[in-house]
Order: sequence, then C-alpha cells, then structure tokens
Amino acid sequence: MSSLAIYCADIGSVAKGNFGWARLNCAETPTCIVGQDIRDFTDNIADDLNSNHPVALGFECPLFIPIPDEPEFLTSAREGEGNRAWSAGAGAWSLVTGLSETVWILTQIQQKLLADIPIHLRWSPFQQSNVGLFFWEAFVTGDFKAGTHIGDAEIAVNQFYKYLRDPEAHNAIKSSNVRSLIGAALLQSGLTDELSLLNKPCLVIRVSEHIDCIPSIDVQQDLA
Repeated sequence: MSSLAIYCADIGSVAKGNFGWARLNCAETPTCIVGQDIRDFTDNIADDLNSNHPVALGFECPLFIPIPDEPEFLTSAREGEGNRAWSAGAGAWSLVTGLSETVWILTQIQQKLLADIPIHLRWSPFQQSNVGLFFWEAFVTGDFKAGTHIGDAEIAVNQFYKYLRDPEAHNAIKSSNVRSLIGAALLQSGLTDELSLLNKPCLVIRVSEHIDCIPSIDVQQDLA
C-alpha cells in the first residue's frame, strides 16, 4: 500500500498543549511529519482522503471496552493489557478524554470530505480495497513512551509501519464481546450509519520495543 498514510493522535488536553499527532507516508521513501495542532491533524487527514489516499488512523486511547459474561470481570483489564487496564489510571483518563476528542476529530473530517468513504475496522478488506479509512488503537506505555505527546504518536506510527506486512498478526488485545467507543464516535460524526460497528473491536498495536523512527519534520516549525 504505497499510497497509505498512517496517522496517530496521542490523546490529551488540547487547551494545555497535551495533544500530539504524527503522519507517516508509506511511499518508496517514507516520510514523517508531526504536529500539535488538532485542526492541522484533521486538515491533513481530510486532504489525504480527498486525494484518494487510504488512511490508517490510530488513537492512543482505548477504542473499545470488553463486556464479559461474568459481572465480576466488568472492569477487568482487556486480555493483553497486563497491569495497564483501560478502567484504571492513565487508561481510564485517556478513555474519557478520547470520548470527546475522537468525535470532534471525526466530525471535522466528515465535514471536509468531498465524497463518502468506506470505513474499516478489519485490515484485510481495507488492504484489498486500498481505499477509505481504517481505524486502529495505539498502545504506548511504560519504558517505551517518548516523554512527549508528539513523540508517542511518532513512535506509534513507526511501530504500525514496521508491522505493515501483516498488522493483524501483531494485534495485542483480543476481545469478542465489546462496546466500541470508536464505533459510537463514527456514528455520531456521520461518517457511517452502520450500527454493527458498535460491537466490533479494532486492531490494537502495542509498542513493545525500542524502535528507530523515520526522521520527522515538525509542521509548525517547518511553517515558521
């Protein structure tokens, strides 16, 4: 998918400057740009989609939660999260922040699109069609965090790029019965009317190693 653009937003307070994003272009010679402005983020995604580039859009926050059969496990960690449960600490904080930011981002994208686009939560159909918008969750924790919101987003897109040949093989969290937060955001934004997305999980790419990132250019510094 040489025309694919991989994006990731590191979710955080926009007002406090705690939002960061990265875009990695999968051309023959990959390039990466990063930024902090949430408006620039949505503008770049819409421009790519309007130019017929497929987009893999990630968010560094929980995008679905498990609905187990037994009530005792309702707030337990998802399989693969370890001690970084979605329902506690940083996981819960980023989930709550993501509830509003994902809807805002997707609504802005929808308003900027020149035509309807296919929405994908599964990699194989997206890869085969080579068109539309694919959603994934980034999981950056512990020693592998960069120390900045832009840095975490940059690490996430580089990890996705490393797994590009078969990202499903590197899915870090397995869940069958879920409540999809990204599915709800997609419905509210108007990007889709497919109600079945409400109970579908998405791919989770966990950063579990120190990787060499493709050199990046800060959009704001470049404009200055």
